[in-house]
Amino acid sequence: MGDTELEKSRARYGLLAVVISNLAIAGVAIFGVWRLGGDRSVIVGVLTAAFTAVSSMTTAYLGIKAVSNTAKSIALGDGVARQQQPAPAPAATPAAPAAPPAQRTSEAS
Repeated sequence: MGDTELEKSRARYGLLAVVISNLAIAGVAIFGVWRLGGDRSVIVGVLTAAFTAVSSMTTAYLGIKAVSNTAKSIALGDGVARQQQPAPAPAATPAAPAAPPAQRTSEAS
């Protein structure tokens, strides 16, 4: 199995694990809301916890995947070509204003 195929399998099964976990969390939350039968404060707590778990798991997967892709592209040298582009020439800066005149002091004798 090639390196590309291995990465595709990891991405596919990682995403599948996240989707199945999110569906399980949603199922447990729906079951919990159904069994609570109308206590609104507890239902809000269950739904908040479920939403937090789903969003945290999805964000963690996407963050890890992004970092992995970035590290792989750096290791393969894709980032070197981007870094070696010449920087644009700096814009001409206006001349600095002349120094303000010295402050006069009055000498009272």
